[in-house]
Amino acid sequence: MPSTDPVMTAVITGGHNFDVPAFTNLFRTLPGIDAYPQSLENFAADFAGVRDEYDALVFYNMHREPPTDAARAAIEALGAGKQGLVFLHHGLLAFRHWPLMSEIVGIRDRSSKPYNGEKVSVQIADPDHPITRDLVPWQITDETYDMDDADQDCHVLLTTDHPLSLTSLAWTRAHRQANVFVLASGHGKETYADESFRTVLQRGILWSAGRI
Repeated sequence: MPSTDPVMTAVITGGHNFDVPAFTNLFRTLPGIDAYPQSLENFAADFAGVRDEYDALVFYNMHREPPTDAARAAIEALGAGKQGLVFLHHGLLAFRHWPLMSEIVGIRDRSSKPYNGEKVSVQIADPDHPITRDLVPWQITDETYDMDDADQDCHVLLTTDHPLSLTSLAWTRAHRQANVFVLASGHGKETYADESFRTVLQRGILWSAGRI
């Protein structure tokens, strides 16, 4: 039976600026999520020796340069256990030229062009999945990425027909032993406040950690 304790979640940042108060408040108010924001460098250093204790990892970093040795080792270890992996918005673009990251995320070519402030109509591709169950289509204002869609071995949950966006907005997949959830939405304050976005993110973390 899944634990009823809050999901201990590392929220990993770096390589991209964002609205710190709004982003922090987003995670403070997600039911059942116990979030610990930290840079990738701190996560990799694991000074407190707790890296393996997290139930889920949310990657919101967008590093462009090759990873440090410590960061590379931490990322190469992902999937060795059932620790959930979530890639949020620009997190799916981190280390774009590293094949391992492309494999984990589920897009082989992660070249992209961003368009901020777009009105995006979100459709439910799988209404029976625990992450999207009972949701109805909605519109969100967000930054879109014009890029390749999720690979065919991904299970797509949300889509859009926006001409400046990849079609797949959210999907699941597996990496070794880990559940992976990818959500392309999530640029800024207006998106963070959207109730449907918040529901999808919260459920995605819970699902990745094996709680729903």
